Amino acid sequence: MPEARHEIIIRSSTDEDVPAMLAIYRHHISQGVGELGAFADEPLREEDLKARRKNMKKRQLPHLVADVGGEVAGYAYAVPFRKRPAYLFTVKHSIYIHADYMRAGIGRRLLPALIEACAKEGYCQMIGYVDAANEGSLKLHEACGFRRAGLLQAVAFKYGHWSDMVLVQRSLVEDSGQPPKPLSAG
Repeated sequence: MPEARHEIIIRSSTDEDVPAMLAIYRHHISQGVGELGAFADEPLREEDLKARRKNMKKRQLPHLVADVGGEVAGYAYAVPFRKRPAYLFTVKHSIYIHADYMRAGIGRRLLPALIEACAKEGYCQMIGYVDAANEGSLKLHEACGFRRAGLLQAVAFKYGHWSDMVLVQRSLVEDSGQPPKPLSAG
């Protein structure tokens, strides 16, 4: 792990962060424990990630990085959970940590910042899919207030075997029984 002398700064991602984010993403995909939809036939390209970031910003969705001494140590973002209007207030998130910074507290800073940013924008629920074999990510999510909402058995075939996904969920509001407030206008 790189020297831990540097402060962890959580900030919005920039186009300059894209190569580092792609390297982190590609590492996780090639090493086996990644998100459900990450095993596409075509690799994610810089232009794709830049377009996604731009679209997320336009929709008031956070795309954050953890910066340690000028290096991107991890990133996290939220996207709409579903396209239909009934799901407007629910987001799905992803979080990736640089291999050299695993177990260095990056996730415990990055995920709460993402939760806070989504709540501030008016979102009410956050959903995630975690590979059932990824105990570190499951523990991180539980520590950040997520509960296990379901198990999706044998939904991803990767690296020669079937993988289960754990559906995790967290409320972003105190009383989820109340009607939502309008989403932030920016």
